[in-house]
Amino acid sequence: MREENYSSVPDLFLLGVSSHQEQEDFFFVLFLFIYPITLIGNLLIILAIHFDIRLHNPMYFLLANLSFVDIFFSSVTIPKMLANHLLGNKAISFGGCLTQMYFMIASANTDSYILAAMAYDRAVAITRPLHYTKIMSPRTCVLLVIGSWVVGNGNALPHTLLTASLSFCGNQEVANFYCDITPLLKLSCSDIHFNVKMMYLGVGVFSVPLLCIVISYVWVFSTVLRVPSAKGVLKAFSTCGSHLTVVSLYYGTVMGMYFRPLTSYSLKDAVITVMYIAVTPMLNPFIYTLRNRVMKAALGKLFSKGTPSHPT
Repeated sequence: MREENYSSVPDLFLLGVSSHQEQEDFFFVLFLFIYPITLIGNLLIILAIHFDIRLHNPMYFLLANLSFVDIFFSSVTIPKMLANHLLGNKAISFGGCLTQMYFMIASANTDSYILAAMAYDRAVAITRPLHYTKIMSPRTCVLLVIGSWVVGNGNALPHTLLTASLSFCGNQEVANFYCDITPLLKLSCSDIHFNVKMMYLGVGVFSVPLLCIVISYVWVFSTVLRVPSAKGVLKAFSTCGSHLTVVSLYYGTVMGMYFRPLTSYSLKDAVITVMYIAVTPMLNPFIYTLRNRVMKAALGKLFSKGTPSHPT
């Protein structure tokens, strides 16, 4: 990016989720409710897994990392939105906007690759139980997480640099409550054809984990259907059910947002982003604990540790 181009870009303005003040107030209260629950819920998952030795295995190691990414994912956007609403100032510097966009893309991609790693873990556990500990070794788990972060950041960097090289003139209003790549491209007065092609290539990279998840579950279900015991089938579905719920929520909203032409985006689409930026990270701790007796026991143990004992 040319230095003079960067310095000439004035502050941008985040329009929020809606053009109506009453709806903006509603989403402010909603985010004010969701964000602390997201932080507390995911932090409790991380602490419960850390302190309970029964949860020191690949499945929960990946879950703890997913919770960490979800905290980071929400924290990139929601605090800024809350501060803007409280202060009545929706301005964000161009540099701040690019930084927010970079971390949004990076964390979203990292999240998707960790979800793929979790699907692979469940597939190995169900289809190759005798070789599970060897295949999903601690080294493999660490490499899967590191690889997720590397690919996530690797996908975010070119998009950020390409957006930074664009010229912006005229309207400076970003049609969302955070700096997303699509409304930024629509604001530019430069030729964005290459940027759009790269964006769709990025969507393809983002889709690779979904393909891995589908392959993993085809592998799981083809194995499970050969099991004569109905109990075995139910156990497998119970094990994978929480993960499938999270994947459906996450990819369902993301695909609705990005798998379509750039010209179709408007401020109304900001409501869709609320689902995968705010709601899904908040729901993940509940989805993974409600039907998981081991996790519920670990959380109970964690709370009992934090409760002071009183002598009788």
